[in-house]
Amino acid sequence: MDALQFLVQGLSVALEPLNLFFAFFGCLIGTLVGVLPGIGPISGVALLIPVTATLTSGLPTEQAATSSIILLAGVYYGAMYGGSTTAILINTPGENSSVCTTLDGYQMAKQGRAGAALAVCAIGSFAAGLIACIGLVFMAVPLAEFALKFSPAGQFSLMILGLCALSSLAGKSQIKAFIMTTLGLILSTVGVDPISGVARLTFGYSELYSGIEFLTMAVGMFALGEVFKTILTNDYATGELIKVGKVMPTRQDLKDSAVPILRGSLLGFFQGLIPGCGATLSSFMAYTVEKKLSKNKANFGKGAIEGVAAPEAANNGAAGGAMIPLLTLGIPGTGTTAVLMGALIMFNITPGPLLFQDHPQVAWGLIASMIVGNFMLLILNLPLVKVFAKVIETPPKYLIPGIVAISVFGVYAVQVSVFNLFLMIGSGLAAYYLAKNDYPIAPLVLSLILGPMIENNLRRAMNLYNGDYSMFVRDPISLIFLMIAVLWVAIPAVMKLRGKKVIVEEGV
Repeated sequence: MDALQFLVQGLSVALEPLNLFFAFFGCLIGTLVGVLPGIGPISGVALLIPVTATLTSGLPTEQAATSSIILLAGVYYGAMYGGSTTAILINTPGENSSVCTTLDGYQMAKQGRAGAALAVCAIGSFAAGLIACIGLVFMAVPLAEFALKFSPAGQFSLMILGLCALSSLAGKSQIKAFIMTTLGLILSTVGVDPISGVARLTFGYSELYSGIEFLTMAVGMFALGEVFKTILTNDYATGELIKVGKVMPTRQDLKDSAVPILRGSLLGFFQGLIPGCGATLSSFMAYTVEKKLSKNKANFGKGAIEGVAAPEAANNGAAGGAMIPLLTLGIPGTGTTAVLMGALIMFNITPGPLLFQDHPQVAWGLIASMIVGNFMLLILNLPLVKVFAKVIETPPKYLIPGIVAISVFGVYAVQVSVFNLFLMIGSGLAAYYLAKNDYPIAPLVLSLILGPMIENNLRRAMNLYNGDYSMFVRDPISLIFLMIAVLWVAIPAVMKLRGKKVIVEEGV
């Protein structure tokens, strides 16, 4: 009952005119981000952070954080809606989580049923988004209250688990993922030590005394990194666009897709709760399950509507589920939620168990806005699907200068530092060469965000236990987290050694 009362309070925040506009703007931009191949939700969210910081600069801190996170979350789940459009119309997924949608979605489009496939995607995404929001409403507070009982050792081990979970399934090589995690932790120590006052890894540059700014790194690595990739490899989707045709699905389409949507939503939501199991893994799992359960297995790969409905519902369910560990435990389970966490920290709002006590306006305003946003996306995507389809034809010569301009002016407007502009360009070039050689970027950025919190909890634990490191294994909760972290790393490694295929979150 308390949860419903909090939700009503959250709705009063989400329905304020400014927040309604920000939710709509975020959903619209997110859909466009999903539609445009090569710009995933991470890049879209990173690119919009300086824009939101500028738009909310005159507001009180809590209000600015609420409005900003509403907009950025709208970009996140809006991109999940839009990612299916290119997958169906040109056989090129707008993002990795839409790869499964190409298998049957493109075949439906070739049969003249592109409109029905896109409509089922929108309906499935809407249903999954609502189910995830309901789960978030009823699970968030109990989980946050449970997390408040963690000791500093438990909190430290939980963050180690979060790092291991994302790193073990990011990219094709675990070793490269852990190299990036370590590099991110090293970069997080740059700056003046808050306790001893000693400058660490600053090399005499006063600009680094306050540490490496998350905003600069996120925009550089995710937004400019994609720009450099597009320019240097000419990597831009140019497939032939299939006409959308009649949009509304038939009654039989709705009947055939209803159960797969429900199964995919629940599967995606519960997988999203597990750090590291992002939307891509969920959509693959949902497709596999649906194929095994179907009475018409032979139709899969030839235009089965169940093969479109289930993975699209799963990736949206996973996006909503991933918000729970972020908001309640302060552990981002995906690259995009890591960037969202960094954005909240920029506004001095730390996600975690205390978020619902200290900043209920931010937490419940965001949850309520996700419900409102899902209705907006359904209304946007069904009648305007033909308009969004036209966006695919946007040539890169217009798109790339726009991204560069937003990146440069956005970062300068917030940081007012030429040094940070050079750092942003350098990190963008580094991201291109790292990604080209299969070094995943998300673990580095996640480590950069979690590094100061890990260091803080380690120091608190050491002070509390008089430097006794054995407390990390004597504390039951800490021990459980450490054991899960070890298993999380070991199981995929053992599976690879035994020749088993491990699905990873590529592109994070």
